Amino acid sequence: MDGLLLALIAIVIVALAFDYTNGFHDAANAIAVAVSTKALTPRAALALAAVMNLVGALISTKVAKTVGAGIIDAPTGSVGLQLVFAALVGAIVWNLITWYFGLPSSSSHALIGGLVGAALAAAHSVQWMGIVDKVIIPMIVAPLVGFGLGYLFMLLILWSFRNANAHKANRGFRYAQIVSSATMALGHGMQDAQKTMGIITLALVTAGEIDTFDVPLWVILAAALAISAGTYAGGFRIMRTLGRRIIQLTPAGGFAAQTVASGVMIATATVFAVPVSTTHITTTSIMGVGSTRRLSAVRWGVAGNIVVAWVVTLPAAGAVAALAFFVTHALVG
Repeated sequence: MDGLLLALIAIVIVALAFDYTNGFHDAANAIAVAVSTKALTPRAALALAAVMNLVGALISTKVAKTVGAGIIDAPTGSVGLQLVFAALVGAIVWNLITWYFGLPSSSSHALIGGLVGAALAAAHSVQWMGIVDKVIIPMIVAPLVGFGLGYLFMLLILWSFRNANAHKANRGFRYAQIVSSATMALGHGMQDAQKTMGIITLALVTAGEIDTFDVPLWVILAAALAISAGTYAGGFRIMRTLGRRIIQLTPAGGFAAQTVASGVMIATATVFAVPVSTTHITTTSIMGVGSTRRLSAVRWGVAGNIVVAWVVTLPAAGAVAALAFFVTHALVG
């Protein structure tokens, strides 16, 4: 077995490890709200999210093509594989740092930042217009849409159920949250699992194993299973942040936030094929719903810390990836 093939196998393993960390890092997106409102127990919610992550990952590969072919122009051969490996190291390290501190940062932007940082370190071209169109603009617009729709949808619910019995309404919304949690996990699978599919397919093209950027079936299945396994492993640190520290949601508020967030995620994956951050959208949807009570109901200090993590993610993951490329290139040559 030659060195190039060994390197490719190692990258596939590391990519699936990233996918696994993505699962437990972002599991909170799908289930934190349902658990905090007691609509589901943590393990039941995690099992539901894992299954729906798997289903979502099998539906489409549009986002995978955007990540793998629309961010950088990776060189072929050994240097290209070193670049992909360094990008994954940057993303994984940043995921673990933010997971440790309980910050719901974006695994998607960690991976994209890793790709850009490694490409710059390798002195290879970056598709800057693609990054602006497919990363920066959606990174700004999608959370704002989540906040606005969360606010409006919660107002609609409050008006529609203004005369309802509170106990019966809460019980009904707890049942509805099971559906909205499943839809959230479906959208998460359609977004985040595809990013790993994209990076593995990029490595296959770089190594010359495939000629065109068409995601192989085994890559789809492997990425889907890895993110589902990671989701079931849980992300309880971040779950506490999203479920309780930003705002204590009611069952109706939880349903509203999850419905809006899942709608935005699915639309961006299927219609626009852009790799948006499921974390950003979920968090701002929760903020929008919470703002219907009063602006002071949202713990803006916690929200501010989360926003800082969002802003820092791209350059921080890129810096780690650049360092990883320099070290890898020095060792391998």
